[in-house]
Amino acid sequence: MNLIADTYAQLEATSFVATTEQPHEEHHGHAEPPAFYSVIPFAALLLCIAFLPLIHKTEEWWEHNKNRFLVAVSLGLVTLLYYTFLYGHGVVDHGTHELSAPGFPAAVVVLKNAILGEYIPFIALLFSLYVISGGIAFNGHLVGRPILNTGIIAIGGAIASFIGTTGAAMLLIRPLLKANAKRDYVAHTVIFFIFVVCNTGGCLLPIGDPPLFLGFLRGVPFTWTLTLWPEWLAMNGMLLAVYFAFDTVRYRKENKAKVEAVPEDPEPFALKGGINFLWLLMVIFCVALLDPSKTVPGTSWSAPHFFREGCMFALAGISLLTTSKSIREQNSFNYEAIVEVAALFVGIFICMQAPVQILNVYGASLGIDSPAKFYWATGTLSSFLDNAPTYVVFFETAKSAGGSPPMVAGVSEIELVAISLGAVFMGAMTYIGNGPNFMVKAIAEKNNIRMPSFFGYMFYSCLFLLPLSILLTIFFL
Repeated sequence: MNLIADTYAQLEATSFVATTEQPHEEHHGHAEPPAFYSVIPFAALLLCIAFLPLIHKTEEWWEHNKNRFLVAVSLGLVTLLYYTFLYGHGVVDHGTHELSAPGFPAAVVVLKNAILGEYIPFIALLFSLYVISGGIAFNGHLVGRPILNTGIIAIGGAIASFIGTTGAAMLLIRPLLKANAKRDYVAHTVIFFIFVVCNTGGCLLPIGDPPLFLGFLRGVPFTWTLTLWPEWLAMNGMLLAVYFAFDTVRYRKENKAKVEAVPEDPEPFALKGGINFLWLLMVIFCVALLDPSKTVPGTSWSAPHFFREGCMFALAGISLLTTSKSIREQNSFNYEAIVEVAALFVGIFICMQAPVQILNVYGASLGIDSPAKFYWATGTLSSFLDNAPTYVVFFETAKSAGGSPPMVAGVSEIELVAISLGAVFMGAMTYIGNGPNFMVKAIAEKNNIRMPSFFGYMFYSCLFLLPLSILLTIFFL
């Protein structure tokens, strides 16, 4: 992928291409759906993320990443035990498309699909982006007034479709936090940053968000998503307007003398660590060119598995060697945020295998037969499961159902619009709806910003995003 590519989108999308293939299409066999109670470990992990930070007796315990990891791995182990002793069927290997034997071999395949196929590529990309972007610093006296904050979020929303939601988020979150360092009310700014930069800004190109890239791989023309610009403009315009009004009210409560105080020796505006833009570009090219399922353009050579991830880790190391330590100190750079994401998502990816497998089997029988239903079904599941496989399930559902013309890649265009917007826009509904969401939350918390809990965040998303989604449905779907 190039600099107009969404690194997260492409990497996650390519890792999910095999994951989301409909099992009945595999000539080697098909997997039976797990029992519905198999989703309990996934639900339990979400509840742990939501409630353990709120309970006085567990609040401090949960702050340690080793304890988060313990909970995530334990619940992941419960999922693996289910596949070993209770499932009784084989599981399709997403790499070889072979159907495993039941029992322990099925659990091994589930673990392989989750860790080798999804988790390692996911963490490799996030880690490299996190480390490299941590070496880029913006100097200068920035004051987090409503107009500046709105401008930064708007820029992020504008570039998210071209450098990806993760790329835009990692590039702009630190300057935004720096501009608001003296403010008392900052959490709402981070939340709207997640809404726009990490999610709703990325729907104009397939490289903007993972599900849209999967649509491109299934025959949706590359430029078709540009036709979503009215919905993109409406959603992001409304979010920015609401944020500006909200932040203006909050700003009136600030101590303006403290917030707007000019340092005795203000630094001129400058960019430090510019060499890291080269390493970011190379990471993007790694994602684009080193896909093990394809040959490198212009050659007959395909990269070995995990060669791409190894290159990205190497580029992160090069960034550390070529960037002054003072720049990272200026950014208050440390590894706690990425370790927190790594600790939790290892369990999320394992536990998520069962509900995604159920969705693949039963998605076509959910009675979804209108654009509005496709939007809300895709969006609701994209809020809690990964939006890439969710998109594919409903894409295939709409394709098999036919629909009224005009058609795009075998899908009724209005239904494809609904599926695309639901997957991208409603990935903002929870911290885990899209990969960058949790990363931005973790970075903000490491910068001493008290972010709302899982359900506290959902209060904001239900208060602001749901009404806008209703308006979107009424006027566009």
